[in-house]
Amino acid sequence: MRSRFSGSLLLLFVLVTAQTLYASTTPETLARQATSADASESARAIAELRELGPAGLETLRQVYASEINHQVANPLTPATPEWQQLSLALDTVSQQKDSYLSGLYWYTDLDQAKAAARAAGKPILSLRLLGKLNEEFSCANSRFFRAILYSNEEVSNMLREKFILHWQSVRPAPRVTIDFGDGRKLERTLTGNSIHYILDSAGYTVDALPGLYGPTAFLRELTAIEGLLRQPANLQDGNRVQTISLYQRDRLNKLTLAWLADVEKTGGKIPEGFVVSKREDGTPEALRIKTLAITKMVTEENILQRMTAGSEALERVTDRYTWERISVLHYSDNLLDERSTGLIRRQTQNALRAEESEKTLDNALTRLVVKLQTNMAMDTVRNEYLMRTKLYAWLIADRGRSDLETLNKKVYAELFLTPASDPWLGLFSPETYVALDGGGIAR
Repeated sequence: MRSRFSGSLLLLFVLVTAQTLYASTTPETLARQATSADASESARAIAELRELGPAGLETLRQVYASEINHQVANPLTPATPEWQQLSLALDTVSQQKDSYLSGLYWYTDLDQAKAAARAAGKPILSLRLLGKLNEEFSCANSRFFRAILYSNEEVSNMLREKFILHWQSVRPAPRVTIDFGDGRKLERTLTGNSIHYILDSAGYTVDALPGLYGPTAFLRELTAIEGLLRQPANLQDGNRVQTISLYQRDRLNKLTLAWLADVEKTGGKIPEGFVVSKREDGTPEALRIKTLAITKMVTEENILQRMTAGSEALERVTDRYTWERISVLHYSDNLLDERSTGLIRRQTQNALRAEESEKTLDNALTRLVVKLQTNMAMDTVRNEYLMRTKLYAWLIADRGRSDLETLNKKVYAELFLTPASDPWLGLFSPETYVALDGGGIAR
């Protein structure tokens, strides 16, 4: 009897202990431990939440929803030690700085992202950048992505619901400190571009958005791509290559026609020999150049040459003044929402206060935002017309492309002009004399 009673007590003890251990490691408990003053406890909890994937980040956001919502609604609220600890936990779990606004979970291993994409049946948005997305001094493009795109409520909802997210650093972002000799210093990053690749759930490269886009333009392009990939028939092995190739050809054609239409609207110069064929309803269908030699041999190379001749001719005649006028046509694609302007206000308030009085502070912020939107409009149209047309040509020319790393090397070498072979990213040349010992190189 005593033995049986002791055995029952032992079993009860084991069950209670197991329940206690389980309760101490639930996601909610981990979320609370993530902001612990005990550094080792918070580090362990943050690591475990990260391992839980998007669910770990969502739990952390739910547990601290009131604190996060307060910061979003009140961007000028001073950062308390408690908020700094929570912000660090959020950024570490998400692997994105200022993730309290976006709520986005980013994979940093492409194979894990592909596995998640296959399981969820979603495409992958793969960001390549200089530096790291979870660090303040990543390259300029990626910092603007965080402030302008990922913080935008519509964009972040789209990314969270429709895509698996991944980022990978191409190389460190060059960072410089300017010492004025009187106690004042400026810290900046120099050069560096970023690019978003869109892959289907099997990892096939479908599209790419090079550089910075305005929120509306970015959302519009992602919506179109996601719509294409949402159709199961388009992703069957027998249809995938043909469907995506036709999509890329159609997009290249439409981009060239849109570019030509913008040049015409702004009174810019039209290259000679342009002929636009039209559908029965009068809408433009395709563009060709009469002076382009016609060959009897039909090859992928000469087909591609005919497809890209229009964009190449437009590039030669579209000057800076025309670009400025075209960007005005697309200004509305670059308007920032309240979340983005709130983050900008938060980041710039100290610098603005040093130059402006409290009465003129709001006007200064408004001018800053308008200037940013104007510059972004220029970036958007140039990236769309100049860079993306080249990307489509490369994707079309290599229909079986599945090696994203090879494509990315080509992009950084030939599109962004920062090849891996140049360790100085164009910032130093032994052929340029700068009147400094060793050319100013400090090792």
